[in-house]
Amino acid sequence: MNGTPRALNRLLLALLGLIFLGAGALLIALASIPPVGRWWQDWAKPATEQLSSLTARTIVAGRSSSWIWIVVALVLVALIIAMVAWIANQGKGRSNILADEYGDADDDGAAGRVIISAAVAEQALKSALAERPDLLASTVSTYEVRGRPALRVHVYPRQGVSPHKVAADVSALVRALDLVAGRQLPVLLRIGSGTRTRFTKADRVA
Repeated sequence: MNGTPRALNRLLLALLGLIFLGAGALLIALASIPPVGRWWQDWAKPATEQLSSLTARTIVAGRSSSWIWIVVALVLVALIIAMVAWIANQGKGRSNILADEYGDADDDGAAGRVIISAAVAEQALKSALAERPDLLASTVSTYEVRGRPALRVHVYPRQGVSPHKVAADVSALVRALDLVAGRQLPVLLRIGSGTRTRFTKADRVA
């Protein structure tokens, strides 16, 4: 429901998995298959000599280091920046506004802008859910989905509580909230389980 780039995350995880799988297979082959070990030695020695020769030819004037390592350092810095940007992009999509509309002068005699904070709906639902003894915990958050605000309600019922009853009661609270807000809000209701509840989770969109 949030703006996490799931496709990119899965692609990166798949690439990393393939890289680690290939590295592991190579290490196992080097340790257990003699021809592979000999091939590695035959390949690694010339490659090391070529790298040493390239480093010697690219030494910066007045310094004892090669400019190749400067390029490597810049690439690593760029990689770190990209990773920080990737981490910061996780979980985006949260919204602080539940409704933002303009009123026409024909409606009540005066034109104006009406903004309803998402905290209004979140606190109202949290307060109503907190009074229920059949729930261990609950969380309510607002996300922007396709340009529209939507609520995500996550509840943790006690063991033995009917999920259908919880879903029906939460749906009734959401309908009451719709009347107060003056609009029908998309809601994702998630009935979850934890180590304390041992309850099979079920998802329902109201």
